[in-house]
Amino acid sequence: MNTKTLLTALAALSWSTAAFADAGHGDGVERAFGEPGDPKKPARIVQIVMRETSDNMEFVPKRIEIRNGEQVKFILRNNGELDHEFVLGTLAENLKHAEQMQKNPDMEHDDPNAKRLPSKKTSEIVWKFDKAGEFDFSCLIPGHRDAGMSGTIVVK
Repeated sequence: MNTKTLLTALAALSWSTAAFADAGHGDGVERAFGEPGDPKKPARIVQIVMRETSDNMEFVPKRIEIRNGEQVKFILRNNGELDHEFVLGTLAENLKHAEQMQKNPDMEHDDPNAKRLPSKKTSEIVWKFDKAGEFDFSCLIPGHRDAGMSGTIVVK
């Protein structure tokens, strides 16, 4: 491989890594809303249901209060007929990522802070909240957040 080809490949790799880090994908990225939890340590269990209703889409519950420093195991259940996802982040990050999803609607999430679930499936995310504030969880599949699929996590 010549030097020019190698430099081009390295530039492309660094750009794609930056794009994923900005979108909240992958490990090792410091996040304003905490960090991936340790599944071997105790965690409070919070069940989140994703579903459609006759006039909207929703998470149940829509608001969750958490103590600063608390580790939570989110048990995610898609009771709907459509695919849904749970993406944990700041409101600004999730809105920015929603714009990216408009351009790439088939993007799938299986990250420490995000999971995409087919109908009638379950999954989990373990997260440690180490910063106080209000944070967002959303389904970023195009149209779903606009139909009501978002919620708030308050860390005190």
